[in-house]
Amino acid sequence: MLSSLAGKRILLLSAYDAYSHGLWRTTLVDMFPQIDWTVLSLPPRYFAWRVRGNSLSWAFNHRDQLTDNYDMVLATSLTDLTALRGFVPELAQLPAMVYFHENQFAYPENRGPQNRGSESQRPEGDGVARVQAQLTSLYTALCADQVLFNSDWNRRSFFTGAGQLLAKLPDHVPGNLLAELQNKSHVLAVPLADQLFRATQRTAQRARAAEEPVNIVWNHRHEYDKGPALLLSIVNRLCDRGVAFRLHLLGQRFRSSPTEFDSIRRRLQQHYQDHDISPGVDEWLSDRQTYQALLAQSDIVLSTAEHDFQGLSVLEASILGCLPAVPDALAYPEYFASHFRYEVGELDHDGIALSAVKVIERLAAERASDLPVPPPDLQDLSASALRPAWASALLDTIKRHKHNNSK
Repeated sequence: MLSSLAGKRILLLSAYDAYSHGLWRTTLVDMFPQIDWTVLSLPPRYFAWRVRGNSLSWAFNHRDQLTDNYDMVLATSLTDLTALRGFVPELAQLPAMVYFHENQFAYPENRGPQNRGSESQRPEGDGVARVQAQLTSLYTALCADQVLFNSDWNRRSFFTGAGQLLAKLPDHVPGNLLAELQNKSHVLAVPLADQLFRATQRTAQRARAAEEPVNIVWNHRHEYDKGPALLLSIVNRLCDRGVAFRLHLLGQRFRSSPTEFDSIRRRLQQHYQDHDISPGVDEWLSDRQTYQALLAQSDIVLSTAEHDFQGLSVLEASILGCLPAVPDALAYPEYFASHFRYEVGELDHDGIALSAVKVIERLAAERASDLPVPPPDLQDLSASALRPAWASALLDTIKRHKHNNSK
């Protein structure tokens, strides 16, 4: 199968190249050195403009690269593929695969000021901008030969949201759109680099001494959709219960961030003084080696996210030895046993915080026991494990296109 990809020329388009998109893009290119890749990406800022304007930017600034005799196109769902094919007719003749890292139907409502320069994949402005972003991804998916989602949660929430949107449109809506899309959609995770699984900074079952503070990692973007309010409640409860812990705030931050982080830092400062604990790291570690080394020395990785379509930061930390404490929701049940998930369900905010704290306390105790619990086995997400499935998907896109054109 891999030999069939040798010499294939693939145009890869990442319209809003946020961190997770860039990780997917670079890992995929590294997985298939036998493919002749041409990669075009746009920076992850000014979301509303980027999603609506990527076809303009590429069609009129990179026409020579877009018309260079490819075998197929692989585009992210934030690419305005329909407009791009209209501007560059040569692209309409190529097989196309669309990859959904996320979908515009499942983002939580922004309850604070929108950071216009951030990586948040959420349109600024009113509901019209939101609907435009949703329709763009829907149109892009419809014109593809094959559609892939990084998790089943992503796929299910997309079709639920798309169905609700189509039901609101006034008239002349084709009745078979979603059935057509479902027939050509599949789930295929973002592959994680093999070097993560070869990392040997520590053994996966290293015990934590009972007298040591538990090292907790929170490694998400400092934005509203990653649950800073819940994080603050968890920090307050851990402090009130006298838990000896150190919190590493490693997420990417921007020009502005939710005010909860100021409260979190004040409470942590007092906590460290009261318990004579050295402070945790509070910065975005852009150096991957330094970042991964800190993950490998930590005990628990915590997610308070209101959305996560695969949860790459939590998966990476778990591979490097952290025990995950994650919501029993979103994509997490696809990767982590119930042992690592805190209840969400019908609980209110305080109930969710208490549920998370209990899981953290249990995992910390297990880490300090004589038989420490190993982190989840995520080997199936490695680049080596996923290479055959990705190769098959790429080849299948080309075959589907030829089959559809022969009808």
